Amino acid sequence: MSPHTTSIRIALVLAVTAALAWGPLPRAAAEEPDHVERHPVTVDRGDGTTTPGVVFAPPGARSVPGVVLVHGSGTGREDAEQRERYAGFATAFARAGVSALLYDKRTDDYTPAHRDFSRLADDALAGVRALRTSGLADPRRVGLWGLSEGGWVAPLAASRAPDTAFLITVAANIESPARQQDWANRTRLHLAGVRGSLADRFAPTALRQIVGAGVFANAGHDSEPALARLRMPVLAVWGQKDRLTPPGESLTGFRNLFDRIGKRDYTLRVIPNADHGAHVTEDGYDRRPELAPEYERIVADWVHGLPGSAAAPFADPPPAQALSSAPVAPLARWEGGAAQAAGLAVLGVGLGGFALTAARRRWRLPRSAALTATAMAGSTAVAGGLLVHLMSPQADLGPLVLGRPLAWLAAQGMAAAAVAGGAWTAVATARAGGAAPGATARLGLLGLATAAFVPLALYWGVLLP
Repeated sequence: MSPHTTSIRIALVLAVTAALAWGPLPRAAAEEPDHVERHPVTVDRGDGTTTPGVVFAPPGARSVPGVVLVHGSGTGREDAEQRERYAGFATAFARAGVSALLYDKRTDDYTPAHRDFSRLADDALAGVRALRTSGLADPRRVGLWGLSEGGWVAPLAASRAPDTAFLITVAANIESPARQQDWANRTRLHLAGVRGSLADRFAPTALRQIVGAGVFANAGHDSEPALARLRMPVLAVWGQKDRLTPPGESLTGFRNLFDRIGKRDYTLRVIPNADHGAHVTEDGYDRRPELAPEYERIVADWVHGLPGSAAAPFADPPPAQALSSAPVAPLARWEGGAAQAAGLAVLGVGLGGFALTAARRRWRLPRSAALTATAMAGSTAVAGGLLVHLMSPQADLGPLVLGRPLAWLAAQGMAAAAVAGGAWTAVATARAGGAAPGATARLGLLGLATAAFVPLALYWGVLLP
């Protein structure tokens, strides 16, 4: 054996001995081009189930701060873009010298109509335990981070674990999910230039019906009790151009609540030209892939500067909002789902009966009657399609005329034609000196449909300007 080979073997033995002296070797760490390592971990949720996770860590992380990422709404794994979005947050932390655990979100029994914030908060705390025992962060300096929906879940988790080192929220809401969604819907329409009954009546009515039907999970969730129990430093940030969370009201609400309970270790920041997820944006809706540089700097400096960085309360001026949020009024009994279904059923029976009896020539009514029925069905269908379309935050409203999308104008035009045509049919039939019994029955069916259509169209704003 040559002296050179012997030296190499001695060096290897010394390297392995040193690694064992410091603890277990890292688990299959994958290093990214920017020198961020990815370490797979398993998170034991405590209810007999586990979920996989990945710790994004700076090289050689052992005594650095750590943070557990709590997802916003959705499963966090719907598509590659969303997966990369959360990975981008975790990578930014690791680049800044903070190990970040990103775990797979619980998706069983998680739907638009049901999601258990309490259970999700317990999962977040399971992530804290996993990161503390991973050897990839200082166990005494592990905190929580929550985005959007996570801005309700992460504070709830932190309020149950006073030993959580810190809490960071991004785009957190002080108001309920229903009120936040109503504000987001109205803001989108307002900034798009939509005016009139579509924005003032149709959109808020649609949300109230969804909430009243019980298919809007946690619609009335109150975030203040959990926020009031926080005992750790809090950093809350909002994008200046957030269009999903009212940033000015939320910042003001956080500040007022913390001041009222005497909490001093909070920092409330606004990120210029950033959207709901702290990404660079022009108008709040176009999301660029990169995070706002100010976000990364503010978060990194705050975490590494603890406890000094949270020694005194600090709040940026609240950003301006185009609109203020408003409480979502509960449905009255007369406008609930049963009443809506009954109205649509009567409308359907009237129109269906009118159409089925059209084959008898002796029962025919003035030509306007068919146009009336067609206009009723058409405007109802267009309004229903708009209801589904508007539920998507990315919905394209198309060109506007007098502040109204063309589809809405079409629905309104058909609705007006239906009412006018129904009145003309009644007048024309009376002028003709009556009608055969079958024609009278058909006129009654058309009248029944009109009696259901007009209140529905007024309620939803289709017959309003």
